[in-house]
Amino acid sequence: MKRSLPVLLVLWLFTLLVVFSGLAAEGARQGLAICAATLAPSLFPFFVLANMLSSLGLPDILGDLFGGLMGRLFRVSPGGCQAFFLGLSGGYPLGASVTADLRREGRVSRQEAERLLAFCNNSGPAFIIGTAGGVFHSPRAGLLLYLTHVLAAVTVGVLFRPREDAPMPKKQPAPAQAVPLGRALTGAMSAALASTATVCGYVVLFSSLLGLLKPVLSLPPMAGALVLGFLELGSGVAAMAGQAAAPIPLAVTALLLGWGGLSVHCQTMGVLAGTDIRCARHLAGRALCGMFAAAYTYVGALLLF
Repeated sequence: MKRSLPVLLVLWLFTLLVVFSGLAAEGARQGLAICAATLAPSLFPFFVLANMLSSLGLPDILGDLFGGLMGRLFRVSPGGCQAFFLGLSGGYPLGASVTADLRREGRVSRQEAERLLAFCNNSGPAFIIGTAGGVFHSPRAGLLLYLTHVLAAVTVGVLFRPREDAPMPKKQPAPAQAVPLGRALTGAMSAALASTATVCGYVVLFSSLLGLLKPVLSLPPMAGALVLGFLELGSGVAAMAGQAAAPIPLAVTALLLGWGGLSVHCQTMGVLAGTDIRCARHLAGRALCGMFAAAYTYVGALLLF
């Protein structure tokens, strides 16, 4: 019975897509539009540069510069600096992708990689300030959402730190050898194309499934945004259009940005494939990040709006 449940679920979804193919196709078109207008332009360059920087030795450089601070604040090894900074600048699921690479290279232990996932896989400034801030027609609202998102990530990282310093992997890799710029660019392009295609594929799939909900989703605007955002972040944020830049709408948006949506969690599982990293702490971290971000945003909005 346990093995048949996933099969039955997929068959049920397949039947819905066949019966309501028009709604599914319209949802898929909206998902493709989100990918073309927002995700691909913002994620692909970050994926390319993140892979290049990793090949060129960024983990060792960041470890030298911020390893002490990261160690005191989060009790992680210097390699975790790359996941933290790139995760906050590149957006979902770049932080998870970097963490998975660090684990494959043996730079972090499995336990540390799982803790990094709890607070290093975040939404990026391009989406939060550009898209979420644009929904409210307020750059100030976008900046507030991003700052509270960062603060929530730091809070979760501190909460998840161990009581003692994290144990280092038994076998520490040697510092990365210098890679020629041309070879680093070629490898980064291939990896970035694959990662971007995977992310966009998940967005289109979930947007298609969300299209099936439209006939029955007759909820108030913010309640509908919460339901959509629980499943797919872009659709949930877009559903906030028309709301004022006030404390409650901004806090709801911050909650969605911190949670990320089931689509992001599926993307994360995709980039973790082939590693021994488990996703339980990622789910807990995203839920906590959403709640902290909502609380911080509500207080900030009371002061600014």
